[in-house]
Amino acid sequence: MQERDVSFPPAHTAEHLLNQTMIRIFGCERSYNAHVERKKSKMSFYLDQKPTRQEEKEIERRMNELIDEDLPVTYEFVTRDELPEEISTDRLPDDASETIRLVRIGDYDVCPCIGKHVRSTSQIGRFEMLGTNWDEKERSFRVRFKIV
Repeated sequence: MQERDVSFPPAHTAEHLLNQTMIRIFGCERSYNAHVERKKSKMSFYLDQKPTRQEEKEIERRMNELIDEDLPVTYEFVTRDELPEEISTDRLPDDASETIRLVRIGDYDVCPCIGKHVRSTSQIGRFEMLGTNWDEKERSFRVRFKIV
């Protein structure tokens, strides 16, 4: 179940960037659990192994690099039949309409979403990783962060 504070666009936009960053670094799926808020946020990912401290630092470095790149955030409306191949409909609610809003962040990420976003990544602020947790049994990696 995804929980989001869609009223805080900087953190919500950072959620998209972090999802794609985790996919690119670890080859995982998008977060299976996200709680995104103004004060602090957390996202959980299923991974094959616990990330090293260097990989954790790389996540934070890449996130701030992407923010600094000032990537444009744009929207596109498509029908379900027109969805790009890489877009999964698994997470769309059962009552989602035939027309889907895709949110694109430069050429970095595209994802169906109804939330509010900043106009470009430089408006996010700075991504600060507060900590991480690894659950060996679940193979789950949780990232806690805030936007400052």
